[in-house]
Amino acid sequence: MQIIFSRKFEKLFKKQSPKIKREFYKRLELLEKDPKNRILKIHKLSGSLKGKYSMNVSGDVRVIYEIIDGQVYFFLLIGTHAELYS
Repeated sequence: MQIIFSRKFEKLFKKQSPKIKREFYKRLELLEKDPKNRILKIHKLSGSLKGKYSMNVSGDVRVIYEIIDGQVYFFLLIGTHAELYS
């Protein structure tokens, strides 16, 4: 598994609290070990985000990413549910 962060993701990530950053790294480690772990609450998205996935980070914070060639996880956005889906 290869992890890549978009520039937009990196910019949004810098704005997150230290707590959210720590939780993200915990989730990322869990994703690398077991991408089907239920704690991550990963699900496919529809509509304008069709083909992308959402992963729970903490509480209301989510990450949106896409999987390229089954091995590259390209992280696009991070934010609250309202920020990402409005």
